[in-house]
Amino acid sequence: MIRLDKKKLTPFALVTIFFLMLGLSFAAVPLYDLFCRVTGFGGTTQNASNKEIPKIIVNQDYKIRFDTNSNGNLPWKFYPQKNTLKLRPGEVHSVKFFVENQTTETTAGSATFNVSPSSFGIYLNKIGCFCFEKQTLKPNETKEFLLTFFLDPEVVDDKKTNDISDVTLSFTFFSSDYYKTS
Repeated sequence: MIRLDKKKLTPFALVTIFFLMLGLSFAAVPLYDLFCRVTGFGGTTQNASNKEIPKIIVNQDYKIRFDTNSNGNLPWKFYPQKNTLKLRPGEVHSVKFFVENQTTETTAGSATFNVSPSSFGIYLNKIGCFCFEKQTLKPNETKEFLLTFFLDPEVVDDKKTNDISDVTLSFTFFSSDYYKTS
C-alpha cells in the first residue's frame, strides 16, 4: 500500500490548480468568442461566404436601421448612405458607409458593432464588413466602406423573433493608442 505524504501532496495540488487556472484564463477569451458566435449571444452576428447565401427569399419584410457613431476621441464623421433598409430573409444587401477625418492629422480607428434586439444576431450573416479592422484616414480624407450581409431565412421560424420587424445595426468607430500613426 502506498502512503501519501500530505506535506508533498499539498504543494503539488496547489501548483496543479495554479497551472489549470492559468490555462483557463488564456482560453477564456477564445472560448467566449466561440460561444457568442455559435449562440448569437449579445447580438453577435455570423460570418458567411458567398457559398452560404440562401437559395430562398422569404416574403416577410424587416426594417434594418443603421446607427453610426464615433468615439469622442476620434474626430471622424461617420454615416451610412441609407439610414434604413427594408429586406427579406435570404436577400443579400450591400450598404455603403462613409467616414470623414475632420482633422489636419492622420488618424486611425476600428469599428465595432452590435445588433438589437440581440436575438437577431445569430440570423444576421456578414459576407463582407469593415468592422474590427484598422482603418487609417489622412487629414480631411473621406473613405467609403461596404457592408454586405443577409438575414438567414430561419429567422421566421424562431419564436424569439416572431413579433419583431425592426432591427438596429449599431456601429461605433474607436480610436486607440494601438492605432495611432506617427
